[in-house]
Amino acid sequence: MTVRLSDNPIELFTEWYKEAQNIGLMEPSSVCLATVDADGSPSVRIVLLKAFDESGFVFYTNLKSRKGRDISSNNSVAMCFYWMPLKRQVRVEGIARLVSDEIADQYFQSRDRESKLGAWASIQSRTLEQSNDLKVRLDHYNLKFESMDVPRPDFWSGYIVEPYTIEFWQAGEHRLHNRRIYKRSKAEIEWVIEELYP
Repeated sequence: MTVRLSDNPIELFTEWYKEAQNIGLMEPSSVCLATVDADGSPSVRIVLLKAFDESGFVFYTNLKSRKGRDISSNNSVAMCFYWMPLKRQVRVEGIARLVSDEIADQYFQSRDRESKLGAWASIQSRTLEQSNDLKVRLDHYNLKFESMDVPRPDFWSGYIVEPYTIEFWQAGEHRLHNRRIYKRSKAEIEWVIEELYP
């Protein structure tokens, strides 16, 4: 299978993402997110893609988490989607910026109550001293917000990764894979398109 030609990488990503959804993958939205801290130490984890458009790719997190702290000191990040049944990979490099409070509030309110309480209770990436500490914190916030909608914590929000490189990889026979890369500078709108050796 060859990569369908398109001048717009978001259009091509939309097509591939829909195909990944349609074949029944458990989490087609899962994506590896790589960050680097102020000292240059890398870190990678899986996050869930919650939205995307021409502006970029959106995920949500605790801003005090490892990834949140990394991004606050170095907002250059990389993402990698891999849909094994389709033998496809999409790599993204870009700049992570906070979404607006309005967008973060809107998404937070779409979550179920337990997930909202979890956002308050979890001191993400910090040491859990005793196994029941998290439950104690959950119970505390459940009581605190007992008769009201759970508001979004100010330490919880979303990032949009504004891409300057998007590479599409499609497995080929005999490891002769198809690779198509879209690149632009951080100040440009138009994409430069190149085919790469596998």
